[in-house]
Amino acid sequence: MCKAFSCLVLPDESVIWEFGIDSHEDLIEKHGIMDDEKDRAKMKFCRVEYSPNNNNYLKPDQWKLKIDQERPAWWSVKHARAVKGAWKKWKIKLDRRLIYKPIIHPFRDRKPPSKITKRHLDPLRQWDSVRGSVWASVGASVWDSVWASVRGSVGDSVWASVGDSVWDSVWDSVWASVGDSVWASVGDSVRGSVWDSVWASVRDSVRDSVWASVWAYIGSFFHLPRRAWKYTAKIQGSGYPFQSAVDLWEMGLVASHDGTTWRLHGGPDGRVLWEGDLDARGKKQ
Repeated sequence: MCKAFSCLVLPDESVIWEFGIDSHEDLIEKHGIMDDEKDRAKMKFCRVEYSPNNNNYLKPDQWKLKIDQERPAWWSVKHARAVKGAWKKWKIKLDRRLIYKPIIHPFRDRKPPSKITKRHLDPLRQWDSVRGSVWASVGASVWDSVWASVRGSVGDSVWASVGDSVWDSVWDSVWASVGDSVWASVGDSVRGSVWDSVWASVRDSVRDSVWASVWAYIGSFFHLPRRAWKYTAKIQGSGYPFQSAVDLWEMGLVASHDGTTWRLHGGPDGRVLWEGDLDARGKKQ
C-alpha cells in the first residue's frame, strides 16, 4: 500500500499530489498521465513517498523520502526539495485534521469514579441514543461511520496508522476486562445448564457495544467538519457526534450492553461499577 505523503514528480520539478489520496495509480488516473517508458532518461514522472520511518502519524519519528520505482535519469536534489515543499503544504492540511493527543487506556490511565452519578449516566444515555440513531439511519454501525468518514478525508495510510495504534493499545485488554466482568455479573444470576446459552446470547452484544466505544474513541483523533461524519444526520449537535462515548472513556469508563442491560466498567480490572436500565434508576454494584 502506498503511504502518505504520496506524489508524482515531473521532470520540470512540478509535484502532483492531493490530500486524502495515497495511491500513485489513483493520481495517475485522475490526472491522465501516461508513462510506459523504460528508458530512465525519458520517464515522464517519478512515484515518490514522504512518510515517517516508523509509519506512526500520531508520533512520527524521522520523515524520509522514498522513490517508489526505478529512479529516472533526470532526478536531482532539486526534485527532492520540491517534494519536501509540497509535503509541507500537505502536512499543514494533516495537522488540521489529525488531533495529536496521548492514547488513553481507560482502565489503566484513569482512576475510576468512587460513585456513578448523573455526570456519568447522562453521557451514557446520550451514547445509547447516538448508537441507535446511526443504526436507524441506514443500518450502519459506529465503525461504518468512523471508517467511511475518516478514511475518505485523510486517506488510507493515516487512517490505518492511527486506527491500528489505538486499537493495538486498548482493544485486547479492554475487551478481556469487560468480558470477564460481564461474565461474572451475568453468572451471579444464572446457574446450571442454561449458562452456556445465556452467555452465548449476550457475548456478541457486549462485544459489539465495546467495539463501538473503541471506534468512537479512534474517531476522536480526527477533526472533521460536522457534515463529514457519515450516517449521523439524525444526531443532534454541532461537534463530534460520538463525543459521549469519548467523554465516558476519558473519565475511565467503558459502556457495555448485553441487549437488555447497560453497564459501566472501570478500574484496573474493568469491573462493573454500575448496571441497570437507563429508563429506570439502575442499580449500583
